[in-house]
Amino acid sequence: MTTESQTHLFQLPILPTLLQWTLTITVPFLIVILAVRLIMTPLFLQVEYTRPDFPEDYYGFSTDNRIQYAPYAIEYLLNGADISFLGDLRFPDGKEMYNVRELQHMRDVKLVTQAALTAGIIIGLYWLIGGTILWRFYRNRFTIAAQNGALLTLALIASIIIISVVSWDSFFTSFHKTFFADGTWRFEYSDTLIRLFPEQFWFDAALVIGAFSFGISILLLTLLRRMQK
Repeated sequence: MTTESQTHLFQLPILPTLLQWTLTITVPFLIVILAVRLIMTPLFLQVEYTRPDFPEDYYGFSTDNRIQYAPYAIEYLLNGADISFLGDLRFPDGKEMYNVRELQHMRDVKLVTQAALTAGIIIGLYWLIGGTILWRFYRNRFTIAAQNGALLTLALIASIIIISVVSWDSFFTSFHKTFFADGTWRFEYSDTLIRLFPEQFWFDAALVIGAFSFGISILLLTLLRRMQK
């Protein structure tokens, strides 16, 4: 295809409109996925477990134990290993770290996590290509797409934070029912997953994801407004 043909293609009336709207609606997902990936790090675990008011494990895990054991779960979600990566783990006394139900759930979580991260990479590439086209041929539409995407992100994050704070239990349950079969994600307080990742952990993670997404959206809006001056 010649350069002239490519230019003509990019100038078709439907293309800029399609790119503008698709780029807008994918901004929230892209920002949230980035935030999720950032909390899936040993640094977040370290900060979370060492907070003065983080709930203790009444079954015996110390802070050091949690910092030692929890990264294995995060690493499993991100690597290409099968469930034996976690299934082979043992406590110092030789007892299995995770039971069968926990391993099944972690297998399910890995499928959801890797699907979401893969989608994030695809959307990121789409934004790179689509954004470049709009920036080159329809700069005003690029700005509108980015601004509307940031505003949409702010609206969604604000809604989720309000729902989380007002009715965390309902939000937590609804989230799990969306991605996992009933009966596969509830565990005993003595299970390793609950001891490492109590509800407070997920509440804090949701707030951090929301705060990060909120901050990135505000930063994006600020940069775009300065570019327009």
